[in-house]
Amino acid sequence: MRMSYRIWDLHVHLSGVSGLTPEERATQLLRFADRMGMEKLCVYMGMKWSQDPSPADLIQQNSEVLRALKAHPDRLLGFVYLSPKHVETSLAELERCVANGPMVGVKLWVAQHCSDAQIDPIIKRAAGLKALIFQHTWFKVGGNYPGESNPYDLVTLAERFPEVPLICGHTGGDWEQGIRAIRHLPNVSTDLAGSDPTAGITEMAVRELGASRVIYGSDGGGRSFASQLGKVHGAAITEEQKHLVFGENLRRLLKPIMNAKGMKQ
Repeated sequence: MRMSYRIWDLHVHLSGVSGLTPEERATQLLRFADRMGMEKLCVYMGMKWSQDPSPADLIQQNSEVLRALKAHPDRLLGFVYLSPKHVETSLAELERCVANGPMVGVKLWVAQHCSDAQIDPIIKRAAGLKALIFQHTWFKVGGNYPGESNPYDLVTLAERFPEVPLICGHTGGDWEQGIRAIRHLPNVSTDLAGSDPTAGITEMAVRELGASRVIYGSDGGGRSFASQLGKVHGAAITEEQKHLVFGENLRRLLKPIMNAKGMKQ
């Protein structure tokens, strides 16, 4: 008999969802999450993205996520969206949204390769706050966006900060390459979100990285919750491993900052 899971989704956005305000979009996301039996969603980036956000854009997008968190504080967790191209603004946003606000993690996207040492002040301050750091990564056959990191960029960063937990977003898109790239780094976990629900991704990640380094995420609303949940529900792994992937690993990584903030898991 299938066991019940406490499902926490690592990777959710306010874009791709109907609604004119952050509050409306958050409510819509949770309506779908309830259908799928999901307990909490980690939300980052606002209602309209740019690949190379200005300081003002970063502030606006984070403010939109803060509004969503305020509307549903018991169901949503926030990650602050930062850019290594704007270190001063990013550090100020860490203070506003994490040190002095409710957010528990950091989201880094495509403006600047994470291998560039320009990112280091952000990583150091985030680590000091115990914020969980999520880096988007992708291997694109036609070439990445300017500044878009692939898993090897994350490897370079992880080797500079071996004590800091990092998450390889999307498992690099090309998940077979992505898993192989990061498997020697115990401080790097992988996020299952965003790629098509191809058979084998979860099994390979668990086999090569260990179940404790694999985390469920959906990339909703760009992807459906159902298709991404299917990667884990349908995987040929044990029930205990599914519990780890669906939520226990994420709760473990977030425990230091949630405890510091007095937030219950």
